Amino acid sequence: MRCAIYTRKSTDEGLEKQFNTLEAQREAGENYIKAQHHQGWELIDKHYDDGGYSGGNMCRPAFQELLNDIRADKVDMVVIYKIDRLTRSLLDFSKMIEIFDEHHCSFVSVTQNINTADSMGRLMLNVLLSFAQFEREISGERIRDKILASKKKGMWVGGVPPFGYKGEDKKLVIVPEDAEKVKHVYELFLSSGNLSMVGHALLRENCTFRGKVPGWTFLRSMLTNRVYIGEITHKGTSFPGLHQPIIDKETFEAAQELFNSNSQKIRASFMSAECRPHAPVG
Repeated sequence: MRCAIYTRKSTDEGLEKQFNTLEAQREAGENYIKAQHHQGWELIDKHYDDGGYSGGNMCRPAFQELLNDIRADKVDMVVIYKIDRLTRSLLDFSKMIEIFDEHHCSFVSVTQNINTADSMGRLMLNVLLSFAQFEREISGERIRDKILASKKKGMWVGGVPPFGYKGEDKKLVIVPEDAEKVKHVYELFLSSGNLSMVGHALLRENCTFRGKVPGWTFLRSMLTNRVYIGEITHKGTSFPGLHQPIIDKETFEAAQELFNSNSQKIRASFMSAECRPHAPVG
């Protein structure tokens, strides 16, 4: 019985330690295989370790290598520390079982006393995987709820800050030099009513944004982003932000009215070959 040990950790935190969780999982697997030596179990030398990979999908290099070796009939038994090290998805589990069964391979959990070689082991496995998937979905809901709660409090929850701001301690902080460029874009747009003219003006002035000449998408986002009036948005809903606004509400609303009334004409003129000042960079 050729046995392979598979180990996984969702994050790469702590993997630099001399004895990390992947090594602890492998040691437990090695001891389990030694205990089954009388049944002909033998550990193969190859390591299958995925550090920093989620169990929510099968896109893991060591796991894919393990499946390839199973398809090549090089492995008879896969030994894991816990079921959720192998997968947290019932759909992925069903796909794995098809591959395992096709190539007469089983797997065993060291700490949960589950062996898919018998029917009772398969039943217990399905129950445990159902709870693992439930736990994963609940965790996702908690994260989404936490993001919403943070945004309701006006916090910046991450990502690339809008031009004119930088992120500090879950809060947007104005970058004065960049903020002046944002105000300049609003002034140009309100005076011209045309993004093409705004783009030409910025090009003549050699005014760049993060080292690039702004395109239609970038300018449109800047002119419609409610962050600039001190708000945080979440799925179409706005909340008062903890950060200071760059643009006053009257200026912002005037830009919205102008932009919405001319949006089709603005896009057509700006995207035409003779009017476009530079390739859009968004």
